[in-house]
Amino acid sequence: MILAERTVVARFDGGCRVPYDEKTSLVVSGWSLVVRRAFTLPTVEVLANDQRLRTNDDFPFMRIAYLECFSGMSGDMFLGALVDAGVPAGVLEEAVAALDVGARLEISRVVRSGISATKVDVWVEGKKDLPREEYWERAESEHHHEPSEHSREGTHGLGHHGHPHSHAGESSRAGAPAPHEHGRGLMEIRQIISAASISEGAKKTAISIFEALGRAEAKIHNTSIESVHFHEVGAVDAMVDIVCAAVGAEALGVDEIICSPLNVGGGMVKCAHGTFPVPAPATVEILADAPVYSSGLQAELVTPTGAAIVKTLASRFAAFPEMKIEKSGYGAGSRDFPGHPNVVRLTVGEATSNALAAKTALETITVLEANLDDLNPQVFGYVMERLFEEGALDAFALSVQMKKNRPGTLLTILCKPEDASKLTQIIFTETSTLGVRRRDEIRQILARRWENVGTPWGDVRIKIASMNGTVTNYAPEYEDCRRIAAQHHVPLKAVMGEAVEAYVRVRSKEKAGSLRQAQGKPSPA
Repeated sequence: MILAERTVVARFDGGCRVPYDEKTSLVVSGWSLVVRRAFTLPTVEVLANDQRLRTNDDFPFMRIAYLECFSGMSGDMFLGALVDAGVPAGVLEEAVAALDVGARLEISRVVRSGISATKVDVWVEGKKDLPREEYWERAESEHHHEPSEHSREGTHGLGHHGHPHSHAGESSRAGAPAPHEHGRGLMEIRQIISAASISEGAKKTAISIFEALGRAEAKIHNTSIESVHFHEVGAVDAMVDIVCAAVGAEALGVDEIICSPLNVGGGMVKCAHGTFPVPAPATVEILADAPVYSSGLQAELVTPTGAAIVKTLASRFAAFPEMKIEKSGYGAGSRDFPGHPNVVRLTVGEATSNALAAKTALETITVLEANLDDLNPQVFGYVMERLFEEGALDAFALSVQMKKNRPGTLLTILCKPEDASKLTQIIFTETSTLGVRRRDEIRQILARRWENVGTPWGDVRIKIASMNGTVTNYAPEYEDCRRIAAQHHVPLKAVMGEAVEAYVRVRSKEKAGSLRQAQGKPSPA
């Protein structure tokens, strides 16, 4: 049954709640701006299964997955853990077939230091993947004779210096670098993934993972992301790992994936252009802001592909969460280290009530305050601009009554602790205050990300906030909407309304596609 056309209300006071029809119990009083637009909502079945439409009181339970990377992370390890945790192998095999790139999966049981685990290998044109360093060592030992297998992470070494394109780890079939062999660029890879018969959500996730790899390589080589090329064989490996990771994570059916700190290993690793420190440059770039450590094992434990998968799929990094364990799975790496289980563990379960209550992350911020009673208002505006330019998270002013009955202004700045001294210096040099108060406070924050949506006048970024992987708030970026409104001479509220509607349509379509795929139903023509 399709719901009738209803008026949909959205808020634009900086934190847009999910759309709802006017018969719901939500209230609009106190909202700074209400826009009513009419369009057809999705089916009741989609609404019932849409995580965006759940409120805090609607959660009967929340399924979560915890990824333990005590032996690092690679694409094949993640695929093995998914299968071991219950994702049907056929789901991944169908995803590989949908890519139509001449690849297949080989799934087997292995033992790593006493732990039985699932091993997933990618075969491309009759050749099986190998760890990067093993591939290059074999290539050297065979003196450029054609090896029987190719490198799994040959996709992500460093590019050729002086070459017009940045080639992410080019390697020839003969086991040596191929300086003039052009591989697949990101544009072609996007086209292959977009043409595959997988859900729209999986396509979007897979492309995001590949773009994370491309951005890292582009930054390392000081080039554009579109100039990064992946060697043909290595690109197939990466596409299989990444697309299967996206499809498998979707099939896992959890509301949130949480990841442990990552053991990156140590030592040096051989790449297409020499020997580099572990973790490899691309891995370091991708894992910015993620917690990492080294257990001292001298090997590359986190590959660039594994790093990109984790950073894209995991909503946060934390210790083992409170949950009622439902099942677990182990994915094996290629190498077997004595006394060290080279596996990644994926544990799936139901979050406990305590875990559901802790829906927000905690962070320490510094609060700076100063009382001002004789500052030129023209200077005040300039000071605020300077503070934001230098890293203030927020800055605001309140009217206060100061000593001697003087009206004044309380200037408050929120900032990262490491920026406090710099911002204090600006307050002293740019204002008339003689003192700045400083204290550290704990604040709870929602996970945030950005997505682009299309409107009739151009793309607008949507800021999306979530708790434990469930979207709770979203709002169009004001600056994007203001710019479009000014350029096209349309009302600002119209641009904001179109952006919200575009986001709702995209998310509803993705959710409906995922639901159909999970139920084995064909996509509509």
